[in-house]
Amino acid sequence: MKTPNPEIFMNNQPYLSVVIPVYNEEARIGDSLKRIIQFLSGKDYTWEILIVDDGCRDRTIPIAEEILAGHDYRIVKNPSNVGKGGSIKRGMLDARGEIRLFSDADLSTPIEELDLLEKPLRDGFHVTFGSRAMKESRLLVRQPWYREMMGRTFNLMVQILHLPGIRDTQCGFKLFTAEAARRVFPLQTMKGFCFDVEILAIARRLGFKLKEVPVRWIDSPQSKVSPVRDAAKMFWDLIKLKFKKL
Repeated sequence: MKTPNPEIFMNNQPYLSVVIPVYNEEARIGDSLKRIIQFLSGKDYTWEILIVDDGCRDRTIPIAEEILAGHDYRIVKNPSNVGKGGSIKRGMLDARGEIRLFSDADLSTPIEELDLLEKPLRDGFHVTFGSRAMKESRLLVRQPWYREMMGRTFNLMVQILHLPGIRDTQCGFKLFTAEAARRVFPLQTMKGFCFDVEILAIARRLGFKLKEVPVRWIDSPQSKVSPVRDAAKMFWDLIKLKFKKL
């Protein structure tokens, strides 16, 4: 994919879709959306934003609707709480863009890093994803030591069991071509935090070209990942994924 397909400008299909899963994000969704809009407004391509509501019980959605008014956006509401993985699957399949990014609501990876992920797509890659573990990565605010140790152990297991050569699967900033998204996400079954490993493994099995890209990253002190409960579930999911036919 060298340049945006000119047909997308004739059928109102956006070039880029940004998918953001949300669950009670009223404290940070406003600032994140303003930053995304400011960044994308300077681009010469069309774009849309999809907010996937995973059962918010606070003011996340009204805040998002107020900020996004006047722009190309959609609120996609899950029928029940399905988790981050399930929300991203829904959003990536509902998206209309020629390329499709999913990002965490807290913008731990700044939206400006999108340019770094887009370039490899133009050079023939199909899936690009941010990495915190490469030599060129810049961790502006690091995680507590115990979270970093958990992450390194998890990534080691991922490389041994599923994705040799990939240093970081868990950065929530991944960009797919429309074709890759349409073929990968229907096969996704995991709805929890381990879904990242599954979708990259599926993409690799289907023959899509993957590119890990070093990015800036800022740890969020409001992270919803439990270092005990969620870590145990993630490691168990890795084992289950090993025996699942992808």
